[in-house]
Amino acid sequence: MPNLSGKVAIVTGAGQGIGRAIAIRLAQAGADIAVGEMVQDRIAGTVAEIEKLQRKAIGVQFDVRNRGQVDDLVAAAMNKFGKIDILVNNAGNDIVRDLVDITDEEWDLQIDVNLKGPFYMCRSALPHMIKAGNGGAIVNIASIAGYVSYPKGAAYAAAKAGVMALTRALAGEVAKHKIRVNAVAPGPIDTPLLHEVLDAMPKAQSTALTGGVPLGRLGLPEDIANAVAFLASGEASYITGDTLCVGGGMYMH
Repeated sequence: MPNLSGKVAIVTGAGQGIGRAIAIRLAQAGADIAVGEMVQDRIAGTVAEIEKLQRKAIGVQFDVRNRGQVDDLVAAAMNKFGKIDILVNNAGNDIVRDLVDITDEEWDLQIDVNLKGPFYMCRSALPHMIKAGNGGAIVNIASIAGYVSYPKGAAYAAAKAGVMALTRALAGEVAKHKIRVNAVAPGPIDTPLLHEVLDAMPKAQSTALTGGVPLGRLGLPEDIANAVAFLASGEASYITGDTLCVGGGMYMH
């Protein structure tokens, strides 16, 4: 098990699904967690699970598209814990639509949440990480959609491919500070968001997506959480600027 004892992590979109699993997994490894979540009602459950593990946690309602609220989340983590060692940019959404039918507002929403949000978070947290001089790790949640054809998902795919490019570029910038930046690209993971996406697709497309996993099953949020915990830990100390696909073999297609 990765050892994150004494570390402090911010996890965005941590109220359900992948984000909640990540927050809990990092706490299991010994980290204290700042839970960032847009939906207030989802925060308390994640914080309670972390505290059951005898780790400290705070929950902050915020919108990753709002620069001021991003800064407030980072400030809350600093005020509570005094440092930031790990940043996990997980908050995201998806709109299932053919490209010719996407409105300007829908396109902008996808880019703002999935790409601009991680940019805002990194820009806000990095000065604290750099000033501390202790290195650290950023893990961005991308998607297999950034690599392979994704039905009715052009905006989402473009944003997530951007996340992978951001990851590589930022890793080069902050390597001198011993801060590592990596991404995880999930395949189809059994979460409420995935089922919303599948319900919005024609049946043949949704069946092809879920049935096309070489390992023969949907992923679990814990599959992503385990990958994030590894990349955030000292066990990945020689890995930066990389994207780890966790998609049951879908990247082989």
